[in-house]
Amino acid sequence: MNDIEEFELPPDPERVIVGLRDTGYEFDTAVADIVDNSIAANASKVQLFLAADFNGDIRLLIADDGEGMDRQGLINAMQYGSKVRPSAASLGKYGLGLKTASTAFCRRLSVISRAEGDAPALMATWDLNHVAKVNKWSLLLTDICDEEALNLLDAIAPGKSGTVVLWENVDRLIKDYTNPTGLPAKKALQAKETALRHHLAMVYQRFLDPDDGRAQNVRIELNGKAVAPWDPFQRGLAELVAEQVMPTQLSDGREATFTVRAYILPRREEFPDDKLASAALLSNERQGIYIYRENRLIHDADWLGLYQKEPHLTLLRVEFSFDHRLDDAFHLDIKKSQILLNEDLANWLQTQFLPAPRREANRRSREGQQKAISKKGEGAHDTSNNNIRNREAAAGGPEVNIADPNKGEAFVHNKHGTTRLKLTITSAKRPGEVFVQPVEGITNGLLFQPALIEQHRAVQINTSHPYYHKVYIPNLNRSVTMQGMDSLMWALAVAELSTVQDSTAAMFQDMRYEISRILEKLVETLPEPDVDNDVA
Repeated sequence: MNDIEEFELPPDPERVIVGLRDTGYEFDTAVADIVDNSIAANASKVQLFLAADFNGDIRLLIADDGEGMDRQGLINAMQYGSKVRPSAASLGKYGLGLKTASTAFCRRLSVISRAEGDAPALMATWDLNHVAKVNKWSLLLTDICDEEALNLLDAIAPGKSGTVVLWENVDRLIKDYTNPTGLPAKKALQAKETALRHHLAMVYQRFLDPDDGRAQNVRIELNGKAVAPWDPFQRGLAELVAEQVMPTQLSDGREATFTVRAYILPRREEFPDDKLASAALLSNERQGIYIYRENRLIHDADWLGLYQKEPHLTLLRVEFSFDHRLDDAFHLDIKKSQILLNEDLANWLQTQFLPAPRREANRRSREGQQKAISKKGEGAHDTSNNNIRNREAAAGGPEVNIADPNKGEAFVHNKHGTTRLKLTITSAKRPGEVFVQPVEGITNGLLFQPALIEQHRAVQINTSHPYYHKVYIPNLNRSVTMQGMDSLMWALAVAELSTVQDSTAAMFQDMRYEISRILEKLVETLPEPDVDNDVA
């Protein structure tokens, strides 16, 4: 057969529409996809209502005062793969978001809209149960609208155009509870509302902030309460440490730019007050690159596979902004929630732009952490000092006397004779701290060293050493554990003084270096302590 036959093969309605429920939408992302449509319609107000009725049935309504739709516009909006929007810069992109985002969580999606204030509202509905029953791509259209949705439309846009999106038969938002009206179900729905509020605050921050001129202003309310903008970069408080506007040429010859900015946030104690510090959400999970398309956050707090998240970079947040011209170059996905970096861009970020901000964020974090450790660890070794004082005579050991305080030299009299030794000679920083003394840094990064503190044989412990950081810090408030570790450190120092000779002094120094190096390697995989919580 030489002729080519052409067939039109429409997909099975039920299998496709049900299959599209599993495109991987998170609830917050799905709702934002619908709010995108409101912003694309030039809305100045968007109101969301998420609630369960007395039977526990959940409904979600999203209303706006934007440009509404007439009959044909409404039908087009409800079509899977609707026609391309007039503006390529629109937050809506593929013509699938409204439908796939909604049916990922509900089995009945309705859109109520009017194009003019004096025009009657129309309601179009995708009912998955109806589609399965008739086995057709059957969209339901009527001028008899849902009463609650119509009242909301009249309230948000009295005498004007506007649109309401309605989810009913919500079956995938929270798990099935034996009692859908009970307290556990209510708490689960409340948790969804709280998470959604933060997501909207973060995604539409530039739209919600009236002082931010980069995007149109929109007021968003959730269950009657305004959503306040949340700025991940805490501009005005954070420091902009790197900025680059990068020109690029598209495959069709057009030019476009993207902007990358690196911010280092203040340490918690550097914020003007606790409220501002809490609002900044300082945590290991919040570090990374925040990606904006057309001023709308599409992906947040991720290093895009370039790095792993690590505690010492908690203060670093990076803005990556581009417009619609780079959609294809960055392979924007259907949910507008992820981009893929090409090899050249990934290499530029990893080798040229990010190293300096990462080093600086690391330095500031460690500096602040060291201050916190020093402050919160004050007195943590007091019990150890008291215990060693009571047992010093029983423990025995050499006699140590100052030889030359200016040169830091002491005479050590042990069973091998007398040795003139370089030794740290100092005074107590706290009353009674004459046996175990924490210090910020020891030459060559050693964990510990023998010392003479107010004529007492003592050990200094380096609070900057990884072993102190990962082993001592989580145990600062555990008296017995602290005494055990401190006693061991003191015993090692006194044992060195008890056996040192002129010929072996250098070997003992090498041994301390090796012990410190080995312990540093051994604790590499231990978890980073939470200084704020582990050190109370």
